[in-house]
Amino acid sequence: MDIKFPSFSNPLPLFFTLYLFLYLNAYFVIFRAWARKLRPEASSCIISLAHGTPAVFLASRAIISDPTRDFHSPNTPLQNLVLEYSIAYFLMDLVHYLIFFPTDFLFISHHLATLFVFLTCRYLVYHGAVAILVLLALAEVTSLCQNLWTLASARRWDVEFAAKVYDLLSPPFYALYTVVRGFLGPYFVYRMFVFYASGVADSVIPKWVWVSWVFVVFVAISVSVMWVSNLWIELYRERKKIVEKEVRYKL
Repeated sequence: MDIKFPSFSNPLPLFFTLYLFLYLNAYFVIFRAWARKLRPEASSCIISLAHGTPAVFLASRAIISDPTRDFHSPNTPLQNLVLEYSIAYFLMDLVHYLIFFPTDFLFISHHLATLFVFLTCRYLVYHGAVAILVLLALAEVTSLCQNLWTLASARRWDVEFAAKVYDLLSPPFYALYTVVRGFLGPYFVYRMFVFYASGVADSVIPKWVWVSWVFVVFVAISVSVMWVSNLWIELYRERKKIVEKEVRYKL
């Protein structure tokens, strides 16, 4: 059975409005009982949950349904729709950071760089969505676990259940994130670079565009690897302290 997707002449404003509504609903309704300093991050997690896992399935569908799929093939209508769905999310989350965390230059830079890749693919060159959507799927496949882990982390100091969820999720989340960002992501970026460097796509994707894409993704992956490495170190230190306390207690 073939799945039919609705067609919109200009879906970006609609998607952005939906993310805005969801964010405001999370901030003022779902997390109204949370401390004010925690509500922005929690609301950001909600819209990330609404984007991440659906984006993986939508991106996969958009790639598989493209009979001419290649790193430089023309974008299909469904691929453009998925790009717009993601552009709306990153725009909304960028607004969130600019309002509540204006000095968080790392995340703001990340969102701006990601938007550059999506916008140039969608509105400038109209080609290469297959490569970009594979990267999107790889980036968002850890979204569900990461957002649940983030929400649990925010309340682990004052809610026992949150602490248990955080402890339970940390190792598998770190492991999955490490595999995706440390191995699968770099391998795919290498394939992109080899393909584009051959010059076969220069007629439809200018060199400065694909070089920018590869550079942005390479930097993003490098930062992600450093981030998860620090999490592994922190987890090791926490578990080591627990073991040392248990040993001292037995003595």
